Amino acid sequence: MTAFLLFIIFLGWLFSYLLQNQIFLTIAFIFAVFQSFFSYWYSDKIVLAITRAKPIEKPDNPELYRLVENLCITAGLPLPKIYIIEEAQPNAFATGRDKNHAVLALTRGLLEKLERSELEGVIAHELSHVGNKDMLLQTIVVILVGVVAMLSNFFLRISFWSGARRRDSREESKGTILAIFGILAATLAPIAATLIQLAISRKREFLADASGALLTRYPEGLARALEKIAADSEPLRVASNATSHLYIVNPFRGKEKTSWLYRLFMTHPPVEERIKALRDLKL
Repeated sequence: MTAFLLFIIFLGWLFSYLLQNQIFLTIAFIFAVFQSFFSYWYSDKIVLAITRAKPIEKPDNPELYRLVENLCITAGLPLPKIYIIEEAQPNAFATGRDKNHAVLALTRGLLEKLERSELEGVIAHELSHVGNKDMLLQTIVVILVGVVAMLSNFFLRISFWSGARRRDSREESKGTILAIFGILAATLAPIAATLIQLAISRKREFLADASGALLTRYPEGLARALEKIAADSEPLRVASNATSHLYIVNPFRGKEKTSWLYRLFMTHPPVEERIKALRDLKL
């Protein structure tokens, strides 16, 4: 996070130096923060609408409610709202801005295809995201990525419209080099910021796996659940690129690759690595 903030400060200094105007960077920053603030407060409602998840009450599935309640008591968390997605693929996600406004969404396939210990492992994983404040962290990262993207976009647009002005004629050579470097930075910065965001997301998945295993004291349950979810060939029709990172396992099937370039842009660590890490845990 410190490196990310320093990265933004450096971009702000570079673009300000080349443009010799602070107003555009200020506007970009305010817009990015406002956009992310809106996402923080309303993202759960948007995600639930996109996935067509429906809320359930305790009488609808008493056994599921008892399972979630017991894990929440163990984790010291309030009971989240529980939603069901009428899809055959086993999968799940947690959303909401904090532990008091958390939502747990489970697919119908998850309830039907997993054994109790496996389902418990999945729910513990998602509750760990809530307890570890991953939703808050991801919101902060989204803000930072948004700031980088907006700064870069404003710089490129203004550079092509008016050109970067130099401080004086004696610094023309130095200014030209900086201008070229600035354009490269503005082009590559959003990609670098996205890679940092994805790397943080993958790290938090490993952490949620470990935290969930500690919560249930049975890592094998979550490990077997990950195997079943990853091996299931059913499509998840409500999944999209905008929501895929939320699920416990990438919901897209038939697109798994192992090249180093693809792995850089993965929202989740490879399932095999997660399973190995779980089975190597010593509780």
